[in-house]
Amino acid sequence: MKKWQTYLTLVFIMLIWGFNVPALKTLVSEFTPVTITSLRIFTAGITVFIVLGFMGKIRRPTAKELSFIIAGGLLNVVSHHYFLSVGLTGTSSTNGGLILGTGPLLTALMATVILRNRPTVIKVIGFLSGSVGVTIIVLSGGEGIGGLKEGDLFIFISIFSQALSFIIISRAAKTLDPRLLTGYMLVFGSIVLFAISLITEPNGLKQLGNAPGSIWLLFFASAILATAVGHMIYNHSIGKIGAAETSIFLNLNTFFSLIGAAIFLNEMVTLYHLVGLVFIVIGVVCGSGTLEEFVMRRKQKRFLEEKQRHQM
Repeated sequence: MKKWQTYLTLVFIMLIWGFNVPALKTLVSEFTPVTITSLRIFTAGITVFIVLGFMGKIRRPTAKELSFIIAGGLLNVVSHHYFLSVGLTGTSSTNGGLILGTGPLLTALMATVILRNRPTVIKVIGFLSGSVGVTIIVLSGGEGIGGLKEGDLFIFISIFSQALSFIIISRAAKTLDPRLLTGYMLVFGSIVLFAISLITEPNGLKQLGNAPGSIWLLFFASAILATAVGHMIYNHSIGKIGAAETSIFLNLNTFFSLIGAAIFLNEMVTLYHLVGLVFIVIGVVCGSGTLEEFVMRRKQKRFLEEKQRHQM
């Protein structure tokens, strides 16, 4: 798959993840958050293994790969989803959105420190531009940024865990198919989350039988499309273009979630959101390496044209 195809696929995944936000809000309102999250992720993990089974991609991991699975599952699934669900109950949406918007910057910083991948000036501009776009969109709600609360700390732990997991995934992808890694992480992480839910939400399972069929349809759509397919493709992209470049597309998540909220929850999209989108698009173009690749191709084309002129 060419780079531009990977970029286009990532944009589509961000669209699915953005529209998944209203779906998750509905599910959390119907069920206890940790219980339904663990079941949704387990369903996604089983879906991944079914798909990979048809593809003939399933194999046992080595001891080293197993360590990546455990570390990735604890960070990307358990820590990220648990602290996110708990954190959002203890802070404002503005503060939460701003902290989540630091994901690409945290991933780029960790890639620089841990993997020693130094970002170029254009990519740094992209990361900053994307963060400005996310900030404009979240602040457009007019709530402002209040004092830091315990929920803010939990959400930072959540996004920090996810960013660190992307580095682990990029390392594991050298020997283990990222799609298979995704399946193992989802199943392992969901089991741990379910064990936590039995302690924190002892009556969580009793609520499952009271939901209508439409809610369960939403549950399976979220688990299969957003969590299973989305994470398979996203983690596969990390193995193709790197953790830092892939993470920049997460900025689009904020905008698409606003679109989804406007369509499904009748929330208003303002001029501030559109201005934020401009910064986000600039961030994606610069931070993903698309602009650098375009400039490089232009230079190579000019060089070849000059060379042909001298040979004539």
